[in-house]
Amino acid sequence: MVNAFMVGCMFVKISQPNKRAATLVFSSHAVVSLRDGRLCLMFRVGDLRSSHIVEASIRAKLIRSRQTLEGEFIPLHQTDLSVGFDTGDDRLFLVSPLVISHEIDAASPFWEASRRALERDDFEIVVILEGMVEATGMTCQARSSYLVDEVLWGHRFTSVLTLEDGFYEVDYASFHETFEVPTPSCSARELAEAAARLDAHLYWSIPSRLDEKVEEEGAGEGAGEEAGADKEQNGCLPPPESESKVEEAGKTTANVLKLERPPQKLECRVPHGRERSLFENRG
Repeated sequence: MVNAFMVGCMFVKISQPNKRAATLVFSSHAVVSLRDGRLCLMFRVGDLRSSHIVEASIRAKLIRSRQTLEGEFIPLHQTDLSVGFDTGDDRLFLVSPLVISHEIDAASPFWEASRRALERDDFEIVVILEGMVEATGMTCQARSSYLVDEVLWGHRFTSVLTLEDGFYEVDYASFHETFEVPTPSCSARELAEAAARLDAHLYWSIPSRLDEKVEEEGAGEGAGEEAGADKEQNGCLPPPESESKVEEAGKTTANVLKLERPPQKLECRVPHGRERSLFENRG
């Protein structure tokens, strides 16, 4: 009985997920750059072991002090950063390193933060990765954080995947590496407003090809109608109704002339040298 109890204690101690959480790695920096035309805050996570984490999920929180409109000071205020909770992108399958993205939209606390304002700000971003160990089914948790000087504006992560002999190979040596990319220094709000103004200007100033085609067809039809009206007025091209009336009038006149024409006198020669009219009365 005692031996069984000791074996159980040793198994529980060995199977604790502390060492498993140590194999979950986070990038040393977070980056801000454009993705599909929108500013995004991104960081990278990876799993060093071949055994997978089951039911892995990621969360991110922004911690910074703030002051309310009434003057109340709230130290270390926590705000959630959306990393795909609405779309299910926060559920991870860590077969390879993944780049986690937070889109800076109107609901983001960085909506009005430009590059200069972000560098002067004071905050910390805490990211939490949770999941279950595949072998034991126990829950493990790994955490990391990024300070202001650890957020690189205008950078992107270097790819760690290469295709070798039909298989993808992960190079963890470049897991933390980034490179600079062209990125506007304005805030996400100013970028969205500029894009909206540009779209509105293009919509009202440049007509579409379809509109031009419709206008050309309308102008051609109008010119054809005017030319037809001029020809009708000048007598060159009578309308179909007048043509039918002229034809009917011609037929009626021909019939009248046939009726009014006197019968022709036909003559024939008879024997004995006598000529007689065919219209004479025979006695």
